[in-house]
Amino acid sequence: MFGILRIAYKLLANDRTKFTALIVGITFAVFLMVQMTAMFAGVLSRSSATVYNVGASIWVMDPAVQTVSNSIPMPDAVLDQVRSLPGVKFAVPLYSGGGLVKLADGTYQAVTIMGLDDTTLFGRPQMLKGQIEDIYGESGFIAVVDSEYTKLGSPKVGDEFEINDNRARIVGLARVASNGLFGVPSLYTTYSRALQYLPNTRFTTSYILVEPKSAADIPAIRDGVARIGYIALTRDEFVSQISHFYTFKTGIGTNLLMMSAIAFIVGLSISGQTFYSFILENLEKFGALKAIGMTSRELITMILFQAGFVSLTGYGLGTGLCATMIWLARARLPDYASIITAGNLLLALGMVVVIAGVSSWFGVRRVLRIEPFDIFRG
Repeated sequence: MFGILRIAYKLLANDRTKFTALIVGITFAVFLMVQMTAMFAGVLSRSSATVYNVGASIWVMDPAVQTVSNSIPMPDAVLDQVRSLPGVKFAVPLYSGGGLVKLADGTYQAVTIMGLDDTTLFGRPQMLKGQIEDIYGESGFIAVVDSEYTKLGSPKVGDEFEINDNRARIVGLARVASNGLFGVPSLYTTYSRALQYLPNTRFTTSYILVEPKSAADIPAIRDGVARIGYIALTRDEFVSQISHFYTFKTGIGTNLLMMSAIAFIVGLSISGQTFYSFILENLEKFGALKAIGMTSRELITMILFQAGFVSLTGYGLGTGLCATMIWLARARLPDYASIITAGNLLLALGMVVVIAGVSSWFGVRRVLRIEPFDIFRG
């Protein structure tokens, strides 16, 4: 078998033009597929950034909420009702809203303001400078140091600015697990100060964060919240709901998946046509091998090996090229959201296997039809 595969490799590599065309075609097809799906995965990951950063086990919200950025305020009485449910270890309010910051140079910048529970500060970010207790100070805010931090003028501890005509002072710098999707800087403060600084409707609680006593209590908590007219989602369920919204209810998912499909069709057509052309140009050699006793099974093995070798080589090169591109883009563009996940790689591998299968199928059909007599007669 090793000798057969060696012959197959030599037949493939000897025609350097066709060999290079096959590798390049599949490499760029894989690059496009991985790049498009990586962009999609990055968008979905950043769309749930607040959920990951806060880290609550259960989120209580209005049933009409679809994404974490579009909260629907709830009455304050809901918090007391949730706290009274059996199985609840503790429940705290979270405020999430938008504000307008007036910087020192007179320019304005939109920001996301997170209001943490005054008593527990549950969901607080990891501090880099300053103390979390300083958030209780007069006009205290904590700035998140992420890719959007420079839009605030890269403030330092002690710097001041205005939020909706109210004085605000940076008392600390912090970092979070995931950057946001929409390119807006984030500020943290207390729940009461967020209500004071930002215009609000009659109801003010964006979300209620719940920690159950045990995982077994989650179904009872969910049922209890449903009885008062709201829904309780675990962190994974909320992330899944947000991902579903961006995938099927916006143009982001549709457009990126269509680009992935186009990349697959291009790769399939280029590699299939080039590989079939390679088979046609080497029909005499396959006929000679058949004439000296090589069986149809051994010929099929050769063709499958050639298609698989080219496809997997192109897959490796395309994945490496995409990873390098993303690394360079992140070094230059902090807002770049692409991430390569195991799902991206498996999807691209599956598409490459299909490309190899279709390409080899046409080649196998053509080779099995040839007769040694026709080859030697010519």
